[in-house]
Amino acid sequence: MSLDDQRKYTPPEQDEIYDLLSNHRRRYVIHFCKQADGPVSLSDLAERVAAREQDKSVSELTSSERKRVYTSLQQTHLDRLAEADMVEYDGREVELTENATELDVYLDVVPEGSIPWGVYYLGLSLLAVVVLGGVWIGFVPTEPVPELGWAAIVVAVFLASSVAQVIQNRRYRLGDIDEPP
Repeated sequence: MSLDDQRKYTPPEQDEIYDLLSNHRRRYVIHFCKQADGPVSLSDLAERVAAREQDKSVSELTSSERKRVYTSLQQTHLDRLAEADMVEYDGREVELTENATELDVYLDVVPEGSIPWGVYYLGLSLLAVVVLGGVWIGFVPTEPVPELGWAAIVVAVFLASSVAQVIQNRRYRLGDIDEPP
């Protein structure tokens, strides 16, 4: 993208991004383009999206399943992504633009069955208040572990939790996992 193009580019509003990502086919396009790390042919992209939708391998797809997704991508979804300047699409190949990195904030994947991090930190904070409050009023013994030691333990647990969250968030980003959610 040239310097003039960068000056002309205005990032989409948050509502526009949510609308853009509201369709699973557009999310799948972004996911598979991130995995490819370069241009992807429209036919290959349509096959991968159709396979994901049908929960089949590419070789098991029927021609009508391929064509239905191909047509949808060609006539609707790729144009929407291109208008938002998230992909470059020339009719045959699709490639993510640098602007697509803005979508990462909206595309974090929370694994099924896991506790949302906000709830986890709320519980951890309540536990810290109970422990440190107990130390303050003398309910928690300070003989084997001094007051500063209890505070250091609480800080260490928060630090370890933060590191775990960063690692998990990077592992479960759209495009970084095998199959899109």
